[in-house]
Amino acid sequence: MSEKNSAVTLLEKEIVYTVGEEEVRLTANIVKTFIARGNKTVTDKELVIFMNLCKYRKLNPFLNEAYLVKFGNDAQMVVGKEALMRKAEESPRYKGHKAGIIVAREKEILELEGCFKLQTDVLVGGWAEVFVDGKDYPIVAKVALVEYTTGQSTWKSMPSTMIRKVALVQALRESFPSEIGALYAKEELGIDEDKIINIKQ
Repeated sequence: MSEKNSAVTLLEKEIVYTVGEEEVRLTANIVKTFIARGNKTVTDKELVIFMNLCKYRKLNPFLNEAYLVKFGNDAQMVVGKEALMRKAEESPRYKGHKAGIIVAREKEILELEGCFKLQTDVLVGGWAEVFVDGKDYPIVAKVALVEYTTGQSTWKSMPSTMIRKVALVQALRESFPSEIGALYAKEELGIDEDKIINIKQ
């Protein structure tokens, strides 16, 4: 079989797998038409890689657990925070988490749980702790707001919520590298949610 014919076969092939109790069926045409986002056309290779990653990682793109996003030369697989949380919760080693924001209040730097802060507080970052069975200490992530904010869309309207998410997904990924390693949330990649939800190729 020629290399060209082999590629065509891969593109026409339907990939079927199960996530929880849901059966997921993907073809290159379904991904390209309903799931891929951005202002650049995804390549056949990128479509095939995305479908196989979804199958391997047990992600359901129809529930917004994964997107194929392309705004520049390279396509990226973007994962929703809820998908990372679900995969962590499926592990018997997961024992919960705490997460919040880091603020400057007068001359102090405070780590607040959740997203609530005073109007006079200056938001500077986010933090998270994930508790894993067998670890003597929680896995901790602390991130700076300035490194992630785009100043647009959701980052502009809900910066506390967004930076908390970044810290949490980083702590989750470090806690469960085999389950969710190499999966990145849109908040980490600087991709605004409205660009993912509203743009169709």
